[in-house]
Amino acid sequence: MSVVDVCAAAVAALPVGGAGLSAMSKAAASHPLCSTDDISEQLEELQLTLGEGPCVDAFVRGSAVLTPDLLTTELQDRWAVFADAALEAGARAVFSLPLQMGAISPGVLDLYANIPTVLDTEELADALAFADLATLLLLDTGIDEAGAPTGGPTGGPTGGPMPDRGFGDLGAYRSEIDQASGMLTVQLGVGIEEAFVQLRAYAYVQGRRLADVAADVVARRLRFSPAAEPGQAEGET
Repeated sequence: MSVVDVCAAAVAALPVGGAGLSAMSKAAASHPLCSTDDISEQLEELQLTLGEGPCVDAFVRGSAVLTPDLLTTELQDRWAVFADAALEAGARAVFSLPLQMGAISPGVLDLYANIPTVLDTEELADALAFADLATLLLLDTGIDEAGAPTGGPTGGPTGGPMPDRGFGDLGAYRSEIDQASGMLTVQLGVGIEEAFVQLRAYAYVQGRRLADVAADVVARRLRFSPAAEPGQAEGET
């Protein structure tokens, strides 16, 4: 069993249209692990790129964030960019459940529905049980609380934004984003956190996935300039 199986089982058991799971970290760039369909894939990428949304809040708070309707005014104010982008992607309700075991929190399980949806007590209990199972599987297969591979088995979840990849490739995925951020510290003359913000901003403005932008930076097809406007770059070569 893998976290992909957990996501698929959650979709089958609950009144949701899809599920996604991201490795989250307070110390490094977070990254998607798997998703069950195109909409859940977009939701994981959106929250990673924007740095806002129920997934981010659930990880920071350490508690579930249940969003029955993204059209609620309060949510439009809280996630000004994410809410509109998620609605455009096809999601109307999002439920984000942190993966936790004691002080260890390796990620977040996200569930979405394309209509306003409320999870009743039994359904919420089932959703939390799926999150607990995903936590055990991640820790058992070698993902630590920082979201990084720890030398466990190489066979990992497949599907979503990282098809046919194991945890060895997951490390490379994260490493490329970190490497691109490091290169931007030199190109822009800023710290690593600001460099990552600029990388995310460019990906969002250009409508591209963060991993693809990072790959272009590392391959030197894309270079950033201190003189460029936020979310812009010198261009691709």
